[in-house]
Amino acid sequence: MASVAEVAYNSAFHSQIQSHPMARSNRSKSSARWLDEHVNDPYVKQAQIDGYRSRASYKLLAINDKDKLIRPGMLVMDLGSAPGGWSQVASRLVAPKGRVIASDILPMDAMADVEFIQGDFTEQEVFERIMAAVDGAPVDVVISDMAPNLSGIASADQAASIYLVELALDMACQVLKPKGSFVAKVFQGEGYEAFVRQVREHFDSLVVRKPQASRARSREVYLVGKGFKG
Repeated sequence: MASVAEVAYNSAFHSQIQSHPMARSNRSKSSARWLDEHVNDPYVKQAQIDGYRSRASYKLLAINDKDKLIRPGMLVMDLGSAPGGWSQVASRLVAPKGRVIASDILPMDAMADVEFIQGDFTEQEVFERIMAAVDGAPVDVVISDMAPNLSGIASADQAASIYLVELALDMACQVLKPKGSFVAKVFQGEGYEAFVRQVREHFDSLVVRKPQASRARSREVYLVGKGFKG
């Protein structure tokens, strides 16, 4: 796990980046573009109809449809879960006897069959609360749709995204049962290939998915690791 000092450094680094004039300018442009896309996004509209908290729900649904990772009775851990789109999907897939343990630094509204733990999972106190919720049970699947707050400075944003997904992989390696699975969002760019090699070291197989709900211009892809080596 990353130390609290490392997390604090990362947070301070992003505070500096966010205050950079170029970052503010780029962020304004990207925010306007995102808002326009969001309003007209068919997956956003469909999520409202289907009762999902996020358009991201359709990404996990598509991945699970191909890879059959989450099944009834399983224990799933959702890292960076707010607002709950992935937890919502996972809880329905593991029903009626499975469980979802979710965590995020942001608050998340309660939902049935999901135990939510707010806080930074790299901090010892939060990590211990998550472990208490697991209570020694084998975790079948770790899922992560985490992404950093974007600054608009591509190199900094890429470094931050790789940092987050490395933390997710580290957690997965601590809690997954042998032959368990890992699904995480990662952005293609500097550090991507090295991270793919890391995942391959820990899993028997690895596939890369780009669900239809993932915007075509986005560099995001989803790594699906199967067969955790333990």
